[in-house]
Amino acid sequence: MTVAGDHGRGNATNQLYYPEGLFVDDDQTMVIADTWNHRIIRWKIGDTHGQVVAGGNGEGNRLDQLKYPTDVLIDKETDSVIICDWLNRRVVRWSRRSGTTQGEIIINNITCWGLAMDDQTYLYISDIREHEVRRYQIGDKNGIIVAGGNGAGAGLNKLNWPTFVFVDRQQTVYVSDSNNHRVMKWNKGAKEGIVVAGGQGKGNTLTQLSNPYGLFVDTLGTLYVADWPNHRVMRWPKGAKQGTVIMAGNSSGAGANQFNWPRGLSFDRHGNLYVIDENKHRVQCFSIE
Repeated sequence: MTVAGDHGRGNATNQLYYPEGLFVDDDQTMVIADTWNHRIIRWKIGDTHGQVVAGGNGEGNRLDQLKYPTDVLIDKETDSVIICDWLNRRVVRWSRRSGTTQGEIIINNITCWGLAMDDQTYLYISDIREHEVRRYQIGDKNGIIVAGGNGAGAGLNKLNWPTFVFVDRQQTVYVSDSNNHRVMKWNKGAKEGIVVAGGQGKGNTLTQLSNPYGLFVDTLGTLYVADWPNHRVMRWPKGAKQGTVIMAGNSSGAGANQFNWPRGLSFDRHGNLYVIDENKHRVQCFSIE
């Protein structure tokens, strides 16, 4: 079912415009990177409209503005949202307290796309220009490389356009290595990654991915990944050589169970899967068996 948007593209509070990433809180509140509206919008399940919680003041680089934000998460410890402000090449934090009118820059000069936070509140941020993922302690401006960092390439120690990231409780980093059409797993401290999905060239067979984006790994190590040009979400069990399609669409998929460019994805604690359906400017929610 559709849980946000689906009113065409636009900047009204019941609309989205090419959204990218999202984060679902424990109380089934979504925060969505509403990319082409240069804003972050909060949307409660069941509501017909969202509420702008960051940006929304046009495209720009002032502290009250964003420029094509791509991903967002909620940091409960500081009661704030942390945002990949992609084309401003910065990561910003906006308080969730009422009356907040601008954010603060916490990391600068990073062509960030995806971000994740582990149990110890370390931030993991992908950099699509440096082809790497870095881990940061909040307040630390430099971070350390935890995946890639050896230039663009297809070797196991390289990434090529890393988009979304996911981190598990062991601080294992999973990254959608988009231009290599694979998902990589980097164990903590590893010097190279392991291919856990795709890596068989660009394509739409069950062993292939095409420019993967959003991803999520459950406690069993099962990977869920948005295979966006193929208009499908795939599930890859741990150690599997091929995946299964759990949700599919097509280039005109406007139906309630179809996609047209699935991008970011997330789960809530009840096991429901949320998927950004980018080209339809909406968020879809599915119960996964």
